[in-house]
Amino acid sequence: MNRLGSGPVGSAAAAAAGQYRVCGNCRKVPRQEKRVQVSPPLTRGPSAFIPENEVMQANGLDERTNLLVEEYSTSGRLDNITQVMSIHTQYLESFLRSQFYMLRMDGPLPLPYRHYIAIMAAARHQCSYLINMHVDEFLKTGGIAEWLNGLEYIPQRLKNLNEINKLLAHRPWLITKEHIQKLVKTGENNWSLPELVHAVVLLAHYHALASFVFGSGINPERDPDTSNGVRLIAVNNFCVCDLANDNNIENASLTSSNFGIADSLSELEALMERMKRLQEDKEDEDASQEEMATRFEKEKKESLLVISGAFDDEIVSTDVSRYVEDPGFGYKDFARRGEDHLPTFRAQDYTWENHGFSLVNRLYSDIGHLLDEKFRMVYNLTYNTMATHEDVDTTTLRRALFNYVHCMYGIRYDDYDYGEVNQLLERSLKVYIKTVTCYPERTTKRMYDSYWRQFKHSEKVHVNLLLMEARMQAELLYALRAITRHLT
Repeated sequence: MNRLGSGPVGSAAAAAAGQYRVCGNCRKVPRQEKRVQVSPPLTRGPSAFIPENEVMQANGLDERTNLLVEEYSTSGRLDNITQVMSIHTQYLESFLRSQFYMLRMDGPLPLPYRHYIAIMAAARHQCSYLINMHVDEFLKTGGIAEWLNGLEYIPQRLKNLNEINKLLAHRPWLITKEHIQKLVKTGENNWSLPELVHAVVLLAHYHALASFVFGSGINPERDPDTSNGVRLIAVNNFCVCDLANDNNIENASLTSSNFGIADSLSELEALMERMKRLQEDKEDEDASQEEMATRFEKEKKESLLVISGAFDDEIVSTDVSRYVEDPGFGYKDFARRGEDHLPTFRAQDYTWENHGFSLVNRLYSDIGHLLDEKFRMVYNLTYNTMATHEDVDTTTLRRALFNYVHCMYGIRYDDYDYGEVNQLLERSLKVYIKTVTCYPERTTKRMYDSYWRQFKHSEKVHVNLLLMEARMQAELLYALRAITRHLT
């Protein structure tokens, strides 16, 4: 396996990592001063959206989870993402195996490159949680500390990834074979196709993982060293906003809507009735291809009109912006630029199963199998329950969630009736899906609480897993299609 030149490791690496911390809440640059005692924030547990006791009850942090973490965790500990994901242990195994393979196993890219690419990807969504995690990993694997000063300090080869990183994160439909050719034909700074595929897989993985982090309200990691319930930590790893009781979490009084229990129960019953009716209607209705295409275009157009708040004056902290080129570029700009419509990507013309899987597996051995297992696992995962109801077939609902994400990226399945999306996904859920998928850094607890009010938190985590994997697959389809066109 290739490696970069030697860099700081061990204690020196840990010290260097401290200089580059990003506040997990307000995203400001924390002060770098003396060590102080800080009381833990009031919001406990791995998630700010899910009560700690519900995470623990749901997964029990059983022996199986601990074994998975021991075998596949790159950090060597049970982090907050893993704790929330372990609500669905079957999926967690697929996730950890594929992530471990990308970061640790033999592959085209040197280890420090892998973690720096993860930082670049996470920075597109200002995900300081993932940035902090991979700053540590980058240094531990021999990365050069100077690179953490910003993009101007990294090799030109890595700088050349900025464009594809930006497009993949926000508008993957704009990626063309010319972008691929530019990367593989840049003289001494060129990328081989196996290296590029490895990089693309990492970028898509961490863009999507940022969606999960924000969508699940993943809390910043706490320092495990405690003394009498008070932690001794450096201020540069903590910000004043944490001292003020975790200001990134909306006040509990704001998180629930004004609907009563009776309203949310009737909402659940109405959803189940619509699912039942759809399954019955399928046997009777046989819409024409023209009608199916019209329904897709209608849903695609409406998805562009789903607004999740005005954020024109978003401020990106210095510690995040150092890893971002063109921070103003995003999905939110789509409607502003006068583009009439998102070009439709007909899934039948370039499918994951028939095209993407074989290409990625050929250029980056075995990753295709791991990704395919992960996609299938989350898509087929079911406990045949909905809130308090058992023996429920949730297939139509899972398919609507997955396909709605692809619809927002312009991907159409000829054999799917997009009328189902409108019948199954209420507006508050659509707002949540679009936010988590397209600009996850805007996700709030109120959004999380506003949909499916009678559903269990474990079911909402499953929604986030579906959104994450649907997003990753959409990005990969556009990138791999462009690579295929370059090859032909």
